[in-house]
Amino acid sequence: MTLYDVIIIGGGVVGYGTAMYCGRLNLKTLVIEGKPGGTIILTDVVENYPGFIRLTGQELADKVKEHAQDYSKHVRFAEEKAIKVEKFPAKNGHHHFRVHTDEEHYHDAKTVIFATGSEWKKLDVPGEEQYANKGVHYCALCDGAVYQDKVMAIVGGSDSAAKDALVLTQWAKKVYMIYRGEKIRPEPINYERVMANQKIEIIYKTNVKEIKGDGKKVTHVLLDNPYNGSAEFRLDAIFIAIGHIPRSGLAKELGVAIDAKGEIIIDKESRTNIPGVYAAGDVADSEFKQAITGVGEGVKACYQAYTYISKNHIEPA
Repeated sequence: MTLYDVIIIGGGVVGYGTAMYCGRLNLKTLVIEGKPGGTIILTDVVENYPGFIRLTGQELADKVKEHAQDYSKHVRFAEEKAIKVEKFPAKNGHHHFRVHTDEEHYHDAKTVIFATGSEWKKLDVPGEEQYANKGVHYCALCDGAVYQDKVMAIVGGSDSAAKDALVLTQWAKKVYMIYRGEKIRPEPINYERVMANQKIEIIYKTNVKEIKGDGKKVTHVLLDNPYNGSAEFRLDAIFIAIGHIPRSGLAKELGVAIDAKGEIIIDKESRTNIPGVYAAGDVADSEFKQAITGVGEGVKACYQAYTYISKNHIEPA
């Protein structure tokens, strides 16, 4: 059984960027990808990653992975899903980590970096589960094209919600942004794009109370603040963009400290409370979450793993 220097759990841009740097430091590294590319591959346009003026999320993930693959002497990839992480005693009073990918298979490493990202937050209203993929969606790029010349709505007022609304205008007859606040809060450039787009209309100070349909598909939603005199709002599809939930379950089971939001607590060097365990990207408790900041955290995690192995006289695998 191979003993890796580093196992990176997560195959998004953060995981790939971290792997690239691990390769540069000659660390024997395994990336357990889960779903290759991560959630960024569902992003239509990325305009805020240095070095690339504009490209798709899939293209960015592919480019960063390709860079990591250039260090194939030290870095390998496994399209497997981590289901459990545990530690066990090693020499000199330290410990190693075992990452299980099913009931029979596992991989061992001296250090672990969690780059597991996040998943979409649910609205948690009646009808949401019943009409999932029948008019209720979470990825505008994935599912918007199905509703050509239809009326769609985005729930949320963040930058992600604004970008989703803009994506939907490629196909929609009309796009409504339903937001509980008094003003949407995307990045300034996306705010300007939304306000300039005649297909988009914003409904402020309003929440969706229930999603209704005919049993086969969504037909309308119920609002807590009547719009044009009615609480019933007719549409063909509703996209939920109200944030994300960190995928920190494996880390929590290992004993890694988690904050009230479920995010892994890291210091400024991406270290957790467990020696040899690090985290980066959307799963970590950094306030500002972007692909570029996550990759930066991953690079620091990689360097700290290298330092930890060297300082404790754990010979390279």
